[in-house]
Amino acid sequence: MQEQIIQITSGQGPEECERVVAKVQELFLKEARAQQLHAEVLESVLGHLPGTLLSTLILVSGTQVSSFLARWVGTVQWVAQSPFRRYHKRKNWFVGVQAVNALQALAWNEQDVVYESMRASGPGGQHVNKTESAVRARHVPSGVTVVASERRSQHQNKAEARQRLQEKLRAWQVQQAAQLAKEQWQQHQALARGNAVRTFTARL
Repeated sequence: MQEQIIQITSGQGPEECERVVAKVQELFLKEARAQQLHAEVLESVLGHLPGTLLSTLILVSGTQVSSFLARWVGTVQWVAQSPFRRYHKRKNWFVGVQAVNALQALAWNEQDVVYESMRASGPGGQHVNKTESAVRARHVPSGVTVVASERRSQHQNKAEARQRLQEKLRAWQVQQAAQLAKEQWQQHQALARGNAVRTFTARL
């Protein structure tokens, strides 16, 4: 199975481009799911007006991700009258769709996790304090670490630690992807106006 994080961004564009980001996100998700791909919005940055987005991060996974993204990655053009400035003459709005070149393995891999038993502390009585029932789980590639000590048995704490680590790791991955997407975008301040990979003509 292939996985890829995609950023759709308005760049330095006006509110109309932010509106296009929201519309492109809708179409992107619809097309992905129509092709039996899993598409999940990881993070969206709200735009300056209702119904607009500055940018959005989407995780796409499935068996035909590369061929699907080949039709999207690049500049997307939207031809429409401005919904915010009635007499504005401009009708061509551009947004960028880029692959975030990080987090190649978003899928959970138990082999990347190291579990360590440790003595629990806090409430729970003498039994908790005298046995090494607490569990520390560390995701080696990222360094993300969690501790679970609420349960009396080590087995229960390990299961709890695994769940917490998965949740914390996903949050860390989204944060890293957002940062990398920002850095990538700063290297390409202006959207290429020509050679759009997709062009849509519809009301915004």
